[in-house]
Amino acid sequence: MTDRAPAVEIPTRLSERGSMTHLLWFFALVYVVEGLGQIGGLISQPLNYYLKQVQGWTPLQITAYLTLFNLPWIIKPLYGLVSDFIPLFGYRRKSYLLIANAAATCGFLLVTQLTVPDRLVFALMLTAYAMAISSTLCGAVLVENGQRLKESGTFINQQWLWYNVAAMTAAIVGGQLVQNLAPTSALHSAAALVSCAPLLVIFGTVFLIPEKKARMNIQGMKHTFEGLSSTFRRRHLWIIAAFIFLYYFSPGLSTPLYFIMTDDLKFSQAYIGFLGSLAGAGWVAGAFLHRWYLKKLTLKKLLNLSIAIGTLASLGFLFFWMRQRRRLLAFPPVLRQ
Repeated sequence: MTDRAPAVEIPTRLSERGSMTHLLWFFALVYVVEGLGQIGGLISQPLNYYLKQVQGWTPLQITAYLTLFNLPWIIKPLYGLVSDFIPLFGYRRKSYLLIANAAATCGFLLVTQLTVPDRLVFALMLTAYAMAISSTLCGAVLVENGQRLKESGTFINQQWLWYNVAAMTAAIVGGQLVQNLAPTSALHSAAALVSCAPLLVIFGTVFLIPEKKARMNIQGMKHTFEGLSSTFRRRHLWIIAAFIFLYYFSPGLSTPLYFIMTDDLKFSQAYIGFLGSLAGAGWVAGAFLHRWYLKKLTLKKLLNLSIAIGTLASLGFLFFWMRQRRRLLAFPPVLRQ
C-alpha cells in the first residue's frame, strides 16, 4: 500500500501543475483585456478628448456622462448569483463568458460607426455591462480554483500584475492616438483596437478553463438569498463598506485634472497618456513589492500602510492645487483674467 501511494500522487501533482499553468495564462489574458477594455482603459483619453473638443462639453458634463458606466460595476454581485445557480447550456462560467465577451466585441465595433453622444452611450454601456460580467465570472473562476489549488494569492497577484501592465499600455497608446489623429478618428481607432481584446478571453475560456457541467439549483439560490439577508444585517459589513467607500471616494477628479493638464498646463496628449501610465506602473511595483517584501506583514499592518500611502498621495493633489492658486494670485488682476 505504501509503495503505491507515491505513484498515485505523481499524476495528481502533474495534473494540478498543468491546471495551474493553464489558469495563470487564462488570468493573464483576462486581466489584460480588462485593463484595455474598461471605459477607463484604452478608450478613456480619446473619449474625453472627443467630448471636449468636438462636442464642447464641460468637465461636469463629461463626468456625468462617464458616471453612467459605473452602474454595471455596482451590481456585479448579481451576475455572480445568476451564474452560480442558473447554468447556461450546462455551464456556470464558460457560456456566460463567451456571450459577454462576444457582446463586448460587438459593442466596440459599433462605437467605430457612431459620433453622436446619445447613440454612443448605448454602445459603450453594452461594453461596460459585458466587461463587468466577464470580470465577475473570472473572479469566480479565480476564487474556486484558488481554493482548490490553495493558490489564491498567486492568482490575485497575477490578476493585478497583468491588469496594470495593460492599463499602462492603454494610457500610452491612447495618448498617442489623440496626439496624432483627429478627435473622432482617435476615438474610432481606440474602439477598433479594443474590439479585438475580448477575443483573447473567448480563446482562454474555450481552451484554458476546466469546468464540469452543472444543473440549475433553485434550492441553493433560496439558501443563498437567506444568507445574504442575514449578512446585510451585520454591522461589520456596513463598517467595511463605509471604509471602502471613503477610501476610494474621489469626486470626479480625473476629468477636471485632464482639463487642467490640457488647457492650463498645456501638456501634449502623448505626455498626458504617459502620466496616466505612471499610475499603472505604481500598481505593478506594488504587486512586486508584495511578492518580495510585504507578503510577510500581517493584514493589519498592510492595511495601515496602504491607508497612510493613499492619504499622502491624495494630499499631493491638494499641494498641487495650492501651488496653482498661489501662482495665479501672484499675477495682476488683468493678467489673471
